[in-house]
Amino acid sequence: MEKKFDYTKPWTSLQRYRAYKEYNTDYVTTLTDAVIASLYRNTYHIEPATGLLNDPNGFSYFNGKYHLFYQVFPYGPVHGLKSWALMTSIDLIHWENEGLKILPDTIYDSRGAYSGSAIPLSEDELFIFYTGNTRGADQSRAAYQNGAIYGKNGQITKFEQPLLTTPAGYTNHFRDPMVFKVDDQAYAVIGAQRADETGTVVLAKADKADLTSWHYQGELHFTDEALGYMVECPNIVLIDQKPVLIFCPQGLDKNVCEYDNIFPNMYVIADGLDLETPKLLNPSEFHRLDDGFEVYATQAFNAPDGRVLASSWLGLPDIDVPSQADGVQGILSLVKELTLKDGKLYQYPVSETLSLRQDVHEMLLTQDPETQHTNSYELEVELSSNQTLYLFANADKTSYVSLNVDMGIGKITLDRENLPVSWAEEYGFTRSTYFDTQKETLKLNIFADTSSLEIFVNDGEKVMSSRIFTAPDHTHLFSDGAVKASLWTLKK
Repeated sequence: MEKKFDYTKPWTSLQRYRAYKEYNTDYVTTLTDAVIASLYRNTYHIEPATGLLNDPNGFSYFNGKYHLFYQVFPYGPVHGLKSWALMTSIDLIHWENEGLKILPDTIYDSRGAYSGSAIPLSEDELFIFYTGNTRGADQSRAAYQNGAIYGKNGQITKFEQPLLTTPAGYTNHFRDPMVFKVDDQAYAVIGAQRADETGTVVLAKADKADLTSWHYQGELHFTDEALGYMVECPNIVLIDQKPVLIFCPQGLDKNVCEYDNIFPNMYVIADGLDLETPKLLNPSEFHRLDDGFEVYATQAFNAPDGRVLASSWLGLPDIDVPSQADGVQGILSLVKELTLKDGKLYQYPVSETLSLRQDVHEMLLTQDPETQHTNSYELEVELSSNQTLYLFANADKTSYVSLNVDMGIGKITLDRENLPVSWAEEYGFTRSTYFDTQKETLKLNIFADTSSLEIFVNDGEKVMSSRIFTAPDHTHLFSDGAVKASLWTLKK
């Protein structure tokens, strides 16, 4: 198909932030056709109909359904004028697209409805807390923490005035309010940059049960280490009564915690939470939430069934990907359940994911390529010796993704250098993670989709999530040695 627009060309600020009504029918039709024709569309992951998807927002349970909003710029594969789109589901697997719900249509979000969260107020109302981005005539940024109500009728009613404005001592890089409750009292953590351009997390507290009034409690203390120049997307969940803080520090010193991506997604586990001081009690060291190439802005919440559920953006800020040529960028991860085992955070796809499985194919992987009809499967293997698996491979084994396992030192290395297309080269072609060597075997559950790969080690002890862009015929599997494997085609 001949492309009428080159979506990879640099977009000017004027192009990124033009009003939605200025995009004519011809442009929208052409963009939609380009996305539909893309070779990178996934089978069972949430992705935008057109344009760019980034942070998951407002993950919650309301009116008998899971609600998962996400950041979207519908008119191109770049960070432009953002809205919130909504997906709903009864099983966390089959999602209904409910369309755009929070639009940049007031003076307090005119430059974009940025990230935030949601929590039910009643059976009839879902409270939404989000950042409104604005720019003055001189292009100076102003950020507002705004409120809205999403009703059972599917309508959004925005509060007339912001709930919080940026306090003294901080720049207007002040965003991403994540609301949570402790003993029926609502709080929110907010990502912030101090006036000296250092990052931090700020805690706010609701003054009223209807969440129409808030005040700042102060900065949440959980480390003496510098947090880089900005913290984004903080959220707190309680797992077995222990608070877990998930956050994205930008510019974090790699001596504090090593990472290879442009920005990491981190977490801290604490023994308790002092919400008056405020601080985490006996917090752990920083840990990477995911050891793959692309994970950011993870949002988790305490679901009413007792589980802690999380969704991640399989992407990163300031990183271009091959699908942008087709007018689309960004997908969300599988929904994961978070648990604590022996003081470690485990992440694993929710049990409902099993419903995607079709008939099982028991196989013996060898050096002879095993052909699949599509890269839409779950592969389960148990290894007791050193091994290398090859995924997304072509028939002659010259192009692939490799997964090398060293049982002796407990190291897994994911390598995507041998793909036909490359991106983010300045951040390297390999990622590694380490696992507990006390076990005699290593279990891997590998979820492949057309352009994504999520690897769960030992039932979620470690996770490696990445985008994979390759040719349509790269659907072969093989290994260095004989490996017994179970493979399920995954289909909604």
